[in-house]
Amino acid sequence: MKFKSPYIARVYEDIVARNPNEPEFHQAVKEVFETITPVIENNDIYEKHGILERITEPERLITFRVTWVSDDGKVNVNRGYRVQFNSAIGPYKGGLRLHPSVNASVLKFLGFEQIFKNSLTGLPMGGGKGGSDFNPKGKSDMEIMRFCQAFMSELYRHIGPNLDVPAGDIGTGAREIGYLFGQYKRLANEFTGVLTGKGLAYGGSLVRKEATGYGLCYFTEEMLKGLKNDSIKNKKVCVSGSGNVAIYAIEKIYELGGLPVTASDSDGFIYDPNGIDLDLLKKLKEVERKRIFEYADIVKGAEYFEGQRPWAIPCDIALPCATQNELELDDAKKLVENNVIAVAEGANMPCTPEAIEYFQNSKVLYGPAKAANAGGVATSGLEMSQNSMRYSWTFEKVDERLKAIMKGIFDNVSETAKTYGVEGDLMAGANMAGFLKVADAMIAQGIIF
Repeated sequence: MKFKSPYIARVYEDIVARNPNEPEFHQAVKEVFETITPVIENNDIYEKHGILERITEPERLITFRVTWVSDDGKVNVNRGYRVQFNSAIGPYKGGLRLHPSVNASVLKFLGFEQIFKNSLTGLPMGGGKGGSDFNPKGKSDMEIMRFCQAFMSELYRHIGPNLDVPAGDIGTGAREIGYLFGQYKRLANEFTGVLTGKGLAYGGSLVRKEATGYGLCYFTEEMLKGLKNDSIKNKKVCVSGSGNVAIYAIEKIYELGGLPVTASDSDGFIYDPNGIDLDLLKKLKEVERKRIFEYADIVKGAEYFEGQRPWAIPCDIALPCATQNELELDDAKKLVENNVIAVAEGANMPCTPEAIEYFQNSKVLYGPAKAANAGGVATSGLEMSQNSMRYSWTFEKVDERLKAIMKGIFDNVSETAKTYGVEGDLMAGANMAGFLKVADAMIAQGIIF
């Protein structure tokens, strides 16, 4: 890999050598390093203070054993993690992912991305991430409760409302957050805003469930307006995923006048040319916890494509909201061939580097995850504010603030890209804008020996 800056090249080479067999982390660092060259070349203070070396090394990586008992009496052992990556601008903030794919590389990639995403929100939050290789699928409520209590029995000693505030992520929804919070409260003997994504009855925020999907659409709308003088209205939209991000992106697409036609899960995707039946999708996925293929069994005219992704369906806008590296080069080529005008990431790093490069070379608007899907963590930050105040805002007030934050993110990213000579390149703008705030805070606080 060749970088224009010798400093960046040297640091990246050291990172790969020191972190072998961590491809997801390497990919995340490479993407950032490729785009912040103008900032590094413009000022040697960042090399002088070793910012790249420091910002890519977690302040703390905690690994621990999680032992829990299943309903059949079997003792199970999983591995738990918390990556406390950077606290230069605030307490560590980032979700807890429960999925068999979880390992140190995945969480370091997510935590590294979280540094810049949180920076872009304008709220005082550092970057972190955590989770376990535990798979909640097929587990009973009692098994999930026992796992969460065992997980928090170790994690509680490393977190706190002014230290590290975890949240939900893949596999960690309202049920899991409730069990985790209950165990923290029991062990710490205090009621504080130590987790976000909580239920409304015990300190949660309105709009939190909807936030990432809503924020994704607000960002996409600003991107279309600012760079193409266009909007989501009357646009056909392909969405992947069927969790909170996808469901509430679909809801907001309808509110903005667009037509969402796809949704997916790990088994395949559905295509409904008449527009996704949102109420049915919510019932299947949120209430009955069923697989996506059952939608096509119910809705006349809908099709189910097993083992495939929705990117061959012609659309104006594509919103990947499932998981990392789900949209590859061949998918990007299909989308461009079908005249897609904008792609915005609802998941974390869902587009491969080759797909991103193809979109950019094809003049397709591209909204990177750390900007486009920052609505979730932004609303988590608003939940933290409400907890600190011992107060709850209305749905309308939180949604208004979320919309303003997403507009502010687009404006900041777009203006930074313009300032550094890459106007319209929102990936570079997001990385540079997020980096500058954190790096300057690190310099101001001195080098910690």
